[in-house]
Order: sequence, then structure tokens, then C-alpha cells
Amino acid sequence: MYEPIRTKSVHALADTADFRHRSREEELNIQLAGHLSALLAVTDELGLDEAAESIAGQIARLRGAPPARHAGLTGADPAALHRRALALAGRALVVAASRADTAAAILSAERMDAHTAALHEPHLVGAH
Repeated sequence: MYEPIRTKSVHALADTADFRHRSREEELNIQLAGHLSALLAVTDELGLDEAAESIAGQIARLRGAPPARHAGLTGADPAALHRRALALAGRALVVAASRADTAAAILSAERMDAHTAALHEPHLVGAH
């Protein structure tokens, strides 16, 4: 009653031997470097040179090459930039903790503290 299937199913998975799959560690490295790169752009815009150099050093360690630096300024409100930087540092901290990267976790926590302080001290916004 039924005809046997004589061809491969179109739903079968393609041969995956040609695809290199990244490890969880590699994926977390990429994610952490991405969060730190976004944080670096905001930090550069705020003019926080010392902090930016620390962040750039961590990105270079993760990627094996120095990061591209933020070229243009948006003229955004410093308080908004500090809030964005705080959120980005928080994301970086979560990923750094997931991969047990102490140096990146400490840097992220320090940046969170600095941006929180800047938001609570209006005269510090734009300086730290």
C-alpha cells in the first residue's frame, strides 16, 4: 500500500561536518567584547579617557587586537550617556561573571559604580 521512500528527505539536516561550531566560552568572549565595545563608545563620548583606556585594554585582551575607537560625538545629554553606560556595564558584568573573567567583572563593576555616582551627583555628570 505504501511506496518506500527512495530519496533523502528535504527535511534532513545538512551535513554539519563542514560547519565549525563555537564553544560556549567563545560565544561568551564575543558577547563580552561586544558589550565592552559599546561601553567604550559611550565612555569615549563622555570624555573619560582613563576609563576608556582600561576598557580598550580588556577588549584587546578578548579579541586579540585593539578595538576601533568611537569617531563621532552625538552631543547626547551626559545623564543619558551615563544611564546607557551603566546599563552596558551591567550587561558586561553579567557576561564576565558567566565566564568567570575576574578582570572584566571588576572593570564592569567599577564602571557601574562610577556611572551611578555620576547620576546621583549632578555636578559630576560629564566628569570622572
